[in-house]
Amino acid sequence: MDEYGWNNGVTDYPTLFSGVDMAYYEESIQKAVKQRGSDDGGNLMLYFDEERSPGVKEKVLSAIPSVEIRGDELMGCTTVKLREPLTEPEMQDLQDYLKGQFSDGWGESFEQQEIQTSDGVLYVHFAEKRFDFEVEQVQSTEVSKEQPVPQRPKMKLVGMDGNIFAILGRASRLLKENGQPQQAKEMSSRVYQSGDYYKALNIISEYVQTELSEKSPKKTKKGRGEER
Repeated sequence: MDEYGWNNGVTDYPTLFSGVDMAYYEESIQKAVKQRGSDDGGNLMLYFDEERSPGVKEKVLSAIPSVEIRGDELMGCTTVKLREPLTEPEMQDLQDYLKGQFSDGWGESFEQQEIQTSDGVLYVHFAEKRFDFEVEQVQSTEVSKEQPVPQRPKMKLVGMDGNIFAILGRASRLLKENGQPQQAKEMSSRVYQSGDYYKALNIISEYVQTELSEKSPKKTKKGRGEER
């Protein structure tokens, strides 16, 4: 996902954004992606032609699009679940099919969908020219009561360029890598609503350990309950 555009009142000349800029709109775009797949669960494999590659049709359970912040950039992703590993030719067939969906099928329809944001109407294009697969082992989502809560990951603010969205993107990635996706989502939501650079830094420092975390006073349970 390389470029995003939105209607700024000039139909022929939309404003274009990079993936880094678009990290700010992650929640709005993710919501639109889920709404797009509300009728069929978002599974692109429902439209795969079995005659094209019987092995792919048999082995691939689902391919569901989404967006994620990777590094500091918002990227289009597809989560593929398999019954068994694909051969190299089958993997190539699957990639070709997904590229086609993002350029001429699902993606062509999605980029015409209006995404309402506080800044205006956004249109999103899933670019297919940067296309990579990462294989990850599926882990159980069940958490034992005795399992300790993950420690906050550490992140240095010194040396960063002052771009709050780049800082937020890095912090969000660290939380997700640390098994805390819900905290990453909560943090992002609070930062977007803060409206202030320094307030946003303090919010981020509640979720990841930064230089500001060490300076921030700790709240007692009593004090937290007395907040209005």
